[in-house]
Amino acid sequence: MEIKYFAFLKHLIRFNRPVYLDHNATTPVSNHVRRKMDQALKNNFGNSSSLYGIARRSAGLIEQSREHVSQAIHADPSEVIFTACATESNNAVLKSVAAQFYPRKKKIVSTPTEHPSVMKTLAYLETQGVLVEYCPVDDKGRLLLAELEQQVDDDTFLICCMAANNETGVIQDLKAVTKIAKQHGALVLADCVQALGKIPIDVHAWDVDYASFSAHKLYGPKGIGALYVKQGSPFTPLLHGGHQESGLRAGTESIHNIVGFGAACQEVDKLLAHAGRTRSLKQQLIQRLKQIKPDCVINSPETDSECLPNTLSITFPGVENAGLMGMLDYRGIAVSAGSACSTGEDTPSHVLKAMGLSDQAARETVRISFGHDTSAQDIRYMTQVVQDYIEGRISFVNMIAPAQLNETILFDKQTYILDVRPPDDRKKYMGLPNAHEVNPLFVERYLKQLPPDKQILVYCPGGGLSVMISYYLKAKGFKNVTNLRGGLDDWRKRRSDLYEKYAGQNVTLLEPDKVD
Repeated sequence: MEIKYFAFLKHLIRFNRPVYLDHNATTPVSNHVRRKMDQALKNNFGNSSSLYGIARRSAGLIEQSREHVSQAIHADPSEVIFTACATESNNAVLKSVAAQFYPRKKKIVSTPTEHPSVMKTLAYLETQGVLVEYCPVDDKGRLLLAELEQQVDDDTFLICCMAANNETGVIQDLKAVTKIAKQHGALVLADCVQALGKIPIDVHAWDVDYASFSAHKLYGPKGIGALYVKQGSPFTPLLHGGHQESGLRAGTESIHNIVGFGAACQEVDKLLAHAGRTRSLKQQLIQRLKQIKPDCVINSPETDSECLPNTLSITFPGVENAGLMGMLDYRGIAVSAGSACSTGEDTPSHVLKAMGLSDQAARETVRISFGHDTSAQDIRYMTQVVQDYIEGRISFVNMIAPAQLNETILFDKQTYILDVRPPDDRKKYMGLPNAHEVNPLFVERYLKQLPPDKQILVYCPGGGLSVMISYYLKAKGFKNVTNLRGGLDDWRKRRSDLYEKYAGQNVTLLEPDKVD
């Protein structure tokens, strides 16, 4: 077999340097955390609710990890409850406090830039009669405290204010927020997920009543979160069952994940020590991007005390973020458009909208978030790719949103649909009608069969592989190439009516050209 079979893979690998710049979405598990988790999985399988030795050792590990978490946030260990994730923590607080006060008190005041786990739970509570008001923010996402003072009254039982925003990195003045809350007997929930490991956290000094945390944002495992409940603040369990977590969170503990969270918190001081270096790298990136595109807009606060050291939200006027992210991904660079928990939604970021950005500007915005191992070489490579893209040295690939893919496009004679899904995915789901299926690993062997005069619509399960293949086709001279953003998965959700009506019709399996 000739190496020509692998020309496409060589094309992908040749110029790519892996650069991960989406640490606000998640972080890799550190070696220290992995070792501690491996030890727990190997040696501490006992159920901590039992009474014999193996079980007691498991229970001891949980309490040791609780100590590590409490030290990292300056709380008492008795105030820390382990949960499955920060989403559970936020849900537990919001529903518990609402049940405690409503209808005696009816109002929650929140920022409009909270994480979806808060925003959507608030929307649910509104259906139950709770009044939810949103205090406006300025163009950098900073809460307008004068407005907050006007909104919070004696009917307010809770204020929701995240410590640091996941999309822009803006740091809120929690001390000022809690001062306003206490004047009216209101409680405060602070989502601290993005703050832990990036800025110092002291929940006692901030005087918040509740705070949520997640291990996978600071080089720990996914599937484990923590909830701080200030001594004396009301709280009832979201989950009922066993007596675990002092009766406040039922369910057999995930010991290895709890150990991983504790181990991650042991390294918080080291992470904080990287802040100065990270800020310097971010400033270098900002300067370079301003040189490349002078009209770019920095949405994140540029004052160190007001923004996470690792986070940058930037708008490139006239440059759609979907295409830019696709090109960066093609070149091995991972960035995002906003919250990872909102990925797949075809609507502009609610955070950016609250800051005053238009729908178009929001769709021209990307978030870049550094890690402790991000290097100057990573920044140079990333900015060079951005410059090549913006200055037109890289051919553009069109992007189509799932909601836009309608019957007119599907059945247009000038549309040639190219299905590059892996074989296993084709067994799970029927594909687009009139599609031509190819083996994505050997794209070069189908090039002569593709019509150069038609609009080639490329799709895969999630939209990632198809972006790469779309750029490969552009490099091979195909001028009209469009990628289905979010792939078949998103189209099935957005246009379930068309999927049910047309999926799998008139599909052609292309045979690869023989190798000379």
